[in-house]
Amino acid sequence: MIAVTGVTGGIGSRVSARLAERGADQVLVARDPSRAPDLYGAEVRQVSDCSHAGDMRAALEGVDTLLLVSFEESRDRVARHAAAIDAAVAAGVERIVYTSFFGADPDATFILARDHFHTEEHLRASGVGWTVLRDNIYLDVIPYFAGADGKIRGPAGEGRSAAVARDDIADVAVEALTDDAHEGQTYELTGPEAITMAEAADRLSDFVGETIEFVDETIEEAWESRRPSGEPDWIIEGWVSTYLGIANGDLDGATHAVEAITGHPPINLEEQLSRYPESYAHLTGD
Repeated sequence: MIAVTGVTGGIGSRVSARLAERGADQVLVARDPSRAPDLYGAEVRQVSDCSHAGDMRAALEGVDTLLLVSFEESRDRVARHAAAIDAAVAAGVERIVYTSFFGADPDATFILARDHFHTEEHLRASGVGWTVLRDNIYLDVIPYFAGADGKIRGPAGEGRSAAVARDDIADVAVEALTDDAHEGQTYELTGPEAITMAEAADRLSDFVGETIEFVDETIEEAWESRRPSGEPDWIIEGWVSTYLGIANGDLDGATHAVEAITGHPPINLEEQLSRYPESYAHLTGD
């Protein structure tokens, strides 16, 4: 029995659908069961908060392998991840597949990657089997980096990121969940190439038929341009540090992990845009 969290999100929904296509028995862990996908062979179990030990433990009874999709950003995300892992261990889960971040490190420039490092450490020390999927930034969000004014703003300089599609991450996750040979492995998942933000803007321009421009902000300009969002400083720092991580080369370096695990090459930005035209609708006025 496989359990999947985040089944209404971009990763969990894809993984659960692929597992259903394979005829796998699975548990869909959802806050709101009415929003969970209706899939063959899937049982929906409600958990209002996956970090609530009692609820999570009950939801995972009888589960052998768990896909733990990392939680939304929060001040206490590491503690919440740890609580979910501990609940899974208490429920008798034998292996946890965790979606981490590329190059997770306690001193990562991208501050949210630090949470993933500490979660990985807790997972490895938990005594349960584990597999870690370290995802580069999502290729899916590259079009959304551009505002309606056609500009991508951020202090990324000439740094490169090897962004990876959530479709490819999901394919890897399914293999990891269904094959114990992946136990004890950490995979750095990327797209087929590492590109700069200026290159991404040029490719978006060619694809959507509108001029998309990369504006290389200073750190001060990046903070100022994001202040109107009204988000707290720690959220803005996370946004800005994404671009700083790119500038520093922390997200550079395409790997062969996706193809080695799934048997197919990862998709590039153009293919991603072809699959999901809604991702650039805000740039064309559609």
